Amino acid sequence: MYAIFVLRPMIVSVQYSFYKWNGIGASTWVGFDNYLRVFTDPDLLGPIGNAFKLIVFFSFVPVVLGLAIAATTRQIAESRLASVARTVLFLPQVIPLVAAGIIWTWLLSSTGLVNQVMDAVGLNSLTRAWLGDFSTALPAVGVIGAWVLLGLCTLLLLAGISHIDPALYEAARLDGAGPWREFLSITLPSLRQEIGVCVTVTVIAALASFDIVYISTQGGPGNSSMVPGLEIYYQAFTERQVGAASALGVVLMLLVLLVVLPIQWVTKERD
Repeated sequence: MYAIFVLRPMIVSVQYSFYKWNGIGASTWVGFDNYLRVFTDPDLLGPIGNAFKLIVFFSFVPVVLGLAIAATTRQIAESRLASVARTVLFLPQVIPLVAAGIIWTWLLSSTGLVNQVMDAVGLNSLTRAWLGDFSTALPAVGVIGAWVLLGLCTLLLLAGISHIDPALYEAARLDGAGPWREFLSITLPSLRQEIGVCVTVTVIAALASFDIVYISTQGGPGNSSMVPGLEIYYQAFTERQVGAASALGVVLMLLVLLVVLPIQWVTKERD
């Protein structure tokens, strides 16, 4: 099943990337021309840069906030408040991404709740159509992604904290360590693998993002929020450039591997 539904499509995509083909008629061998176009055409290279910018929102923000929340709620892990907090934080994970994109499109529109709240507190000069502005469209998409992934990162890190021996914290307190020292000396090193999983999942989500961008901005305005996944879709099914789409897909796969493999090596457990 893996060979049929994963390996074969990957091999076929690599094969298509060496041809100029509209998906219907005869194909023409072009060698590495499609790859050259990926690295020279701003319309194909720009989305890759946008994907790396989204890593800040999709990965850095959820992991850092997840660590802060997990470390804070460790003290009240058995309380009802902690259970409610975990449920609320995980809710975005059970909401379909399409629905989440539509909800945030309403919230961030020119007459949406975000602008209404800013008007109410006297910040009406800062209001705008957040998803329709060239300078804020990509960060706004990043905020949506951070909201979606925060719950997953928090729960993974909370699960990791639950496996840390409480005696370590007791010993640290007896030695006079405060909360910040406990976090740096015990919590952070003990969560190496969990942090690695969180970073891996969120980085892949940033580089391979499609759903949220397609629903919220469709890559606009202009190409300011275009990402590789969406560009591959447009190249293959709108522009009928299957070869270029395949080449971009192969480049994206290699970029994901180049980013993820070092993360896995750094965060893996040492004997």
